[in-house]
Amino acid sequence: MRILVANDDGIYSPGLASLAKVATRFGEVRVVAPDVEQSSMGHAITASRPLSYRKSPIPFDGIDAYRVNGTPADCVALGTHLWSKTDVVLSGINLGLNLGNSMWHSGTLAAAKQAVLLGVKGIAFSTSTGKIDPDFEALEPFVEQALALLLENPDLCLINVNLPPNPQGIRWTRQSVRLYDGKIEPGIDPMGRKHYWFTVFPLEPAEEGTDRWAVENGYVSITPLRLDLTNEKELEIALQEHPVA
Repeated sequence: MRILVANDDGIYSPGLASLAKVATRFGEVRVVAPDVEQSSMGHAITASRPLSYRKSPIPFDGIDAYRVNGTPADCVALGTHLWSKTDVVLSGINLGLNLGNSMWHSGTLAAAKQAVLLGVKGIAFSTSTGKIDPDFEALEPFVEQALALLLENPDLCLINVNLPPNPQGIRWTRQSVRLYDGKIEPGIDPMGRKHYWFTVFPLEPAEEGTDRWAVENGYVSITPLRLDLTNEKELEIALQEHPVA
């Protein structure tokens, strides 16, 4: 099995090294990641300038690794082009959870989505961060368990996996769609200039069975996703109430 590993935190992220390490237990691995951090980049692609890649100076235990002057989606597009017959793309492990509505702007998940757009299975991994860095070595058994479960299932094409700091098990979940508040936090930089941080936080508690609920209760959340955003219920109503010739 040929496994391409990407991320949005950049080629120097410890989460990327951890995921690549676990991936070697399942097949041949190559790393293609952004040369700088691309967090919250979403599914942006670079169309206004050419892309280039270079061999990474960061050692990955014998794994070929390359850094790209582009977005997470660029890395997957270029990586699968240069490495034909890629079987699966893994993205992460992201430094920060990608739960609920954060999926919309996640560069980590975008790398997995780009894989699916190209006909390749895509799996995104994220974990929580705080004042203490994630213990990736402790998380690796759960990453391996999730991969073993997901790689053997050909029907699952796009999957979002989130890991709490100290997992006690794994749960299949759905995306939390509770409302979030987008908040602007003003501040002053060292030069006395105004700047602003965009932050979000949930307005409502997580509903049981969702990705947020699972992680808040200490479980690894595995959420099967799809690219089709069609609202079938609304479409059916529209066809019935407003038929067109």
